[in-house]
Amino acid sequence: MAHDITGKKIAFLLTNGVEQAELTEPWKAVEQAGGQPVLVSPESGTITAMKGDWDHGDSFPVDVPLSGANPDDYDALVLPGGTVNADKMRLEKEGVAFVKSFAEAGKPISAICHGPWILIEAGVVKGRTMTSYASLETDLTNAGAQWVDQEVVTDHGLTTSRNPGDLEAFCSKMLEEIAEGQHR
Repeated sequence: MAHDITGKKIAFLLTNGVEQAELTEPWKAVEQAGGQPVLVSPESGTITAMKGDWDHGDSFPVDVPLSGANPDDYDALVLPGGTVNADKMRLEKEGVAFVKSFAEAGKPISAICHGPWILIEAGVVKGRTMTSYASLETDLTNAGAQWVDQEVVTDHGLTTSRNPGDLEAFCSKMLEEIAEGQHR
């Protein structure tokens, strides 16, 4: 991962139930590339990650509450998965508006596993080629996306991957898109 994103601030939008590896691996990749990851959440204090859908993982401090987060302060957005996290986030109206702001500005967005659910709610998948956890295929297709079963897919600054097994490719492509900057 030879992409330098020094000085770029990256919002990670998530809540309790996030898949731990889908938070920690992209976070580490952003830091190693010189960027500043920021955990944005509708929760305050800390969030608790999951390892799979059943086992509790570690807790992570919330840097910025969603209610006080301004999309203009960030260069890119990362949407980790985790079934519980993604299902809760797509119901957060402020979170959906936050995501939509990034898409409208052409800023890079990276979503893995169940993370694309909030992209559907934001109305930003129509006409896009995407991947996700296999169970989202019908949801994405019904929302107008072309779903493909690939390790990582990028479509005009929108990077998607299927699951934690794709994290290496996801992180590399995510950093490439962040380094490129806004897409129109």
